[in-house]
Amino acid sequence: MYKEKRVLAIIPARGGSKGIPKKNIIDLLGKPLLYYSIKSAKESKYIDKVILSTDDIEIAEVGKSLGAEVPFLRPENISGDKAKSIDAFIHAIREMEKIEGKYDYVLLLQNTSPLRQGWHIDEALEKMIESDERSLVSVSEVIEHPCIMRTLDENGKISNLMNMNGDTRRQDFAPIYIVNGAIYIQKNDSELNLNTNLNGGKLAYIMAREYSVDIDEYLDLDIATHYLKEMKEDKI
Repeated sequence: MYKEKRVLAIIPARGGSKGIPKKNIIDLLGKPLLYYSIKSAKESKYIDKVILSTDDIEIAEVGKSLGAEVPFLRPENISGDKAKSIDAFIHAIREMEKIEGKYDYVLLLQNTSPLRQGWHIDEALEKMIESDERSLVSVSEVIEHPCIMRTLDENGKISNLMNMNGDTRRQDFAPIYIVNGAIYIQKNDSELNLNTNLNGGKLAYIMAREYSVDIDEYLDLDIATHYLKEMKEDKI
């Protein structure tokens, strides 16, 4: 709770991942991937409850063993490859309201962001609740700036992605940020519904790139392992 506001964290982790089989519980430095998101949520000073939204019994059992609550299983119709994050998010919010009433703020913490820390969550919550905004997303500065990106037409002709002088030095590029998928916060009001665009949050919480690894392929696991080892050595 922060300033008398009840806070719920939802970690989505459906079964059936195709890119990395059983991705949500794959081993990452001796722990299931799910461990890291649950750990960061449990370390938060402000989150009142951490629940796991999954359709998979095995994932549910792993989540429970790591300290998350699994008060229900996600229905099949919002669990397939074509299901949207907002579907699972709203379903979980509404189910929790039936069980124990309304939460004032709700976080979506994607399980594929294992380097997110509890203090990131608390800083983001403080920024969100102190503001007049209804939504927040975490972002990180891009590595490859769109000023040097190009598009190709059907004849192979190059066009600039951005209308900017090609002689501009890299160090003079204006910072550009990407939604890194680690933290989404929504005010739980009447405007939060299935049409909500989670990536369209108006308030930004900036995270360093080394905390912003998103697990999508096996190479990402290697990168995350590298940074986790550094964190254990207190280098970052």
